[in-house]
Amino acid sequence: MTRKHRVLMVCMGNICRSPTAEVVLRHKLRERGLDALVEVASAGTHAYRTGDPPDERSQRHARRRGYELSTLRARLVSDEDFERFDLILAMDWDNLELLESQCPPAHRVKLGRLSQHARRFDSPVVPDPYLGGPAGFEQVLDLLEDACDGLAEHLGRVLKA
Repeated sequence: MTRKHRVLMVCMGNICRSPTAEVVLRHKLRERGLDALVEVASAGTHAYRTGDPPDERSQRHARRRGYELSTLRARLVSDEDFERFDLILAMDWDNLELLESQCPPAHRVKLGRLSQHARRFDSPVVPDPYLGGPAGFEQVLDLLEDACDGLAEHLGRVLKA
């Protein structure tokens, strides 16, 4: 069997956006029958909450849409991630910049922003909902569902080519 294509979602603390993106992308891949071909994970650029489950608000809003985040645990991006993953997608410019500063030059081609795959929303980033209210968590889900649809479509084309 061919090695799975590996995608890493990255935000600051790995408790809101990136774990939600991980689960949403897994769902979108399963819908397209691509889940056996792609491995998805998430990590953070800061070790604020390493080992903790996703933020309860992220879990609650995601659960309302049928996504379960409770089994995930926050972790920090590691040096090995740059070698291991084929695609490393940041949620915003700041986290992309941090990834670029850590990433060996040979692997920088793997870096990007998840929002580049959005089709319906024209947002350059997935904004951090942590300090905001419920509307921010819903906006994140809207953006992630859109971008993950686009990413799953892209991966389908790449993997079937």
